[in-house]
Amino acid sequence: MHTETDVVVIGSGVCGLAATLTAAEGGAKVILFEKQRSLGGSSNFFEGIFAVESAMQRRRYIAYSRDQAFKNIMEYSHWRANARLVRAFVDESAGTIDWLQKQGVEFIEVGINMPDAPRTYHVVKGTGEAVVKTLATRAREKGVDIRLATPVKKILKEGERVTGVIAETEGGEEITVAAKAVVVASGGYANNKEWIKKYTGFDLDVNILPIGNVDKVGDGIRMAWEVGAAEEGIGVLEVFRVGPLGEGFAMKNPIEFAVVQPDLWVNQQGERFCNEGIAFYDTSVGNVNARHKEGYTYSIFDESIKQRLLEGGIDRNVAWDNLPGTRPVGFDKELNAALERGNTQIFVADSVEELAKKIDIDPAVLRATVNEYNHFCEKGYDDLFAKDPKYLRPLKGPKFYAVKAHTVFLGTKGGIKINHKAEVVNKKDIAITGLYAGGFDAGGMWGDSYPINVASGGSSAFAINSGRIAGKNILKYIGK
Repeated sequence: MHTETDVVVIGSGVCGLAATLTAAEGGAKVILFEKQRSLGGSSNFFEGIFAVESAMQRRRYIAYSRDQAFKNIMEYSHWRANARLVRAFVDESAGTIDWLQKQGVEFIEVGINMPDAPRTYHVVKGTGEAVVKTLATRAREKGVDIRLATPVKKILKEGERVTGVIAETEGGEEITVAAKAVVVASGGYANNKEWIKKYTGFDLDVNILPIGNVDKVGDGIRMAWEVGAAEEGIGVLEVFRVGPLGEGFAMKNPIEFAVVQPDLWVNQQGERFCNEGIAFYDTSVGNVNARHKEGYTYSIFDESIKQRLLEGGIDRNVAWDNLPGTRPVGFDKELNAALERGNTQIFVADSVEELAKKIDIDPAVLRATVNEYNHFCEKGYDDLFAKDPKYLRPLKGPKFYAVKAHTVFLGTKGGIKINHKAEVVNKKDIAITGLYAGGFDAGGMWGDSYPINVASGGSSAFAINSGRIAGKNILKYIGK
């Protein structure tokens, strides 16, 4: 089967949808291929979008500027990020909020999701799922041909110019599509065990766990490499620390509220390994947890800390609708239910030594750790990691709790090298004519870590903005 179009987009997350709708608004004929039977992938789960100098921010007298954002992102990456790409992303961000609102996306607040961060987090009404639905609806209204359960298998190229793709229907029929431009927005390789091992050193589902990703095996990255794309950012992950997982836990369970609070954290040796005050910064927490080859550490707390949470609420939020001060209602009910199910991630004991045995830690080591920590709490100064004294809360009993906190990740953060126009470049940094990429498939935005504390909502924003940038430059390229 043969057909033709102006633009082919691979993937229906917000990167692909933004590129699709932008190109369609400019008069381009677009076919979007999605290998799953539903739209959006992990884009359905984000809560907020980064932007600087938006109208929403100006109405709230938020003075954080594009220049400040650019400098902070670059300094966070120690200038490993692609400066022109970062600048293009930052400069595009405010207009993208306006564009999304024009499409019908609603925002409920501009805030922060950690202390002392710039107010860049534009919170979406209905989460990313609402954005996906809105953009897909508008794209269809513009005549876009969206084909689900139809994976692209190959990008076609003649000379130095991309000429289309080969896709495959659910029934196995091959479709050759001639196109002037192709956008790779397939969402990375979070579910590819071989690539995760090769490029990050982790063992997928053993010492690092993907969250919200299904069947992302790097199709788009592979196909771009096959037509000469250079590699960038392939080993970067958006990591953080959360637990327990599975058995009904979904990052909003009251037990998980306790796990992420800045109390006592220990490794498998029973020793503290960081200033737990970094709990508010997902990237820092993820990076330090990822140092442990087991793939998890433990959050340790006692009855007094549990009661403080139940009465006074949490310090660190788990999601936007669980703000600081939220009480973990139903904690004991969930705890007892988990224990009755034989949960192997939650432990309760009447002494530190008994708790240590249950989590296979030397009781003497854990007792020494708790004693030292309690001493720091009593004198109001952490000699080891200089944690803020307001988070120094002693563990006295009568019950003690330990919960596994796993190293998890929301997605891979690179693979294909692009320039500031979202054009895919080859190993000589020359653009491959007609080929574009963005979102989790594209490298160059992040350096070696996601800069969440200077760019809250940056992942979703980069996906949308890189898609928008690709769409705009495609229109210029094809003469629309």
